[in-house]
Amino acid sequence: MVTSMSTQASADQRLTDLGIALPPPPTPFGAYVETVKIGNLLYLSGMLPVVGREPQYVGRVGGALSAEDGRKAAEIACLNALSAAKAHLGSLDKITGVAKLGVYIATEGDFRDHPKVADGASELLVKVFGTGMLSGRIVLGVASLPLGMPIEVELVFEIAA
Repeated sequence: MVTSMSTQASADQRLTDLGIALPPPPTPFGAYVETVKIGNLLYLSGMLPVVGREPQYVGRVGGALSAEDGRKAAEIACLNALSAAKAHLGSLDKITGVAKLGVYIATEGDFRDHPKVADGASELLVKVFGTGMLSGRIVLGVASLPLGMPIEVELVFEIAA
């Protein structure tokens, strides 16, 4: 399959090629930091679907929000993670692997399409880093998340030494 983007394109270049602008790096809603580097791993705090501290979605998936709303919220939360990583590292090109992806979804009790919602985050990571960095993931439905938001994304990146 031939695409307009080179498979050798850097993550930063792929964002440009895709027309994706990262939001401003998120700022903590409490007493914590957004990123912590330990060895060759960059741990990101739970990322929410906010832009400039403003929630983009509020409510539970399968209730007030559709699975597609949840998917979009997961993508926004993942964009925040990329923005926080870039702010910490200076460039997404320093990321050499996705070590962990966790997607937590505030749902109604009978909701069953968790994987479709989580794909909003997973597919963004594939677009930016390529299929070679597709990671395992955990997807959980929960009763509630901070500030009434429907999604929280947790990421751990492997970074160049």
